[in-house]
Amino acid sequence: MADSATIQPAAVEAFLRQLQSDICSALESLEPTARFAHDVWQRAEGGGGNTRVLEDGAALERAGVALSVIQGKRLPPAASARNPELAGRGFRAMGVSVVVHPRNPYAPTSHMNVRFLVAESADSPPIWWFGGGFDLTPIYGFDEDCRHWHATAKALCAPFGAEVYPRYKQACDDYFYLPHRQEPRGIGGLFFDDLNDGGFERCFAFQQSVGRGYVDALLPILQRRCDMTYGERERAFQLYRRGRYVEFNLVHDRGTLFGLQSGGRTESILMSMPPASGWRYRHVPEPGSPEAALTEHFLVPRAWA
Repeated sequence: MADSATIQPAAVEAFLRQLQSDICSALESLEPTARFAHDVWQRAEGGGGNTRVLEDGAALERAGVALSVIQGKRLPPAASARNPELAGRGFRAMGVSVVVHPRNPYAPTSHMNVRFLVAESADSPPIWWFGGGFDLTPIYGFDEDCRHWHATAKALCAPFGAEVYPRYKQACDDYFYLPHRQEPRGIGGLFFDDLNDGGFERCFAFQQSVGRGYVDALLPILQRRCDMTYGERERAFQLYRRGRYVEFNLVHDRGTLFGLQSGGRTESILMSMPPASGWRYRHVPEPGSPEAALTEHFLVPRAWA
């Protein structure tokens, strides 16, 4: 962990506020008329946020881009479990969390989060770290989309060292995994947490690279897929696979747990859920079908870039 000698929380907050606006503008470019609604909220224990949600669009069935800047008297267990020496400290936390659920089953679900947290105590210096990343969850996979996604992730990591992309790609594969299904959630991307090596400026620069790089990774894929023709079969499979997304978010996701344990705003935390999903009992896709290809070819960790 690192101390607070040179941290600039105000600069991080300013970046996050601008990032939220930039991502919303990029996603709105896919829509003829639909726009994000703004929902500004306050938290009783301290801080608040701005949750922006677009629903029932032509391209996006739901997209949420949530900003939160909060503080509290006691770090939630989800944040202190890996660092028990921090349990009981007060905290400041800020971040932007994004989830995009396209309407078209051929367009993938995606998620991005960047965050900054400071753990504070009256008798010792504050401790800070960054976290975040992005990942892609296709319903129907396309090799060119997977290669583009990971090539973009690799390129934005390159200025920070050749070892950064492989490390955070593996961390993403490890994190976004459903052990009760013995299956990855998607094709991965980047995942980092407890980041403070190299000082505040370097870590903040990496967070900015990841946050801004998300649109570069996602938008070309959505532009290719959102207008593809699909039918009832593809829609049914989309709803079935969205069930996996729900399972991960409610059972395993540390961000969801942190939000709920910290007394966060439930509506904003759960805006990441798809607007519709489904479960089938012992569903097995037809061998050789595009549906079977998802688990047989795409949900297999590999070197896409």
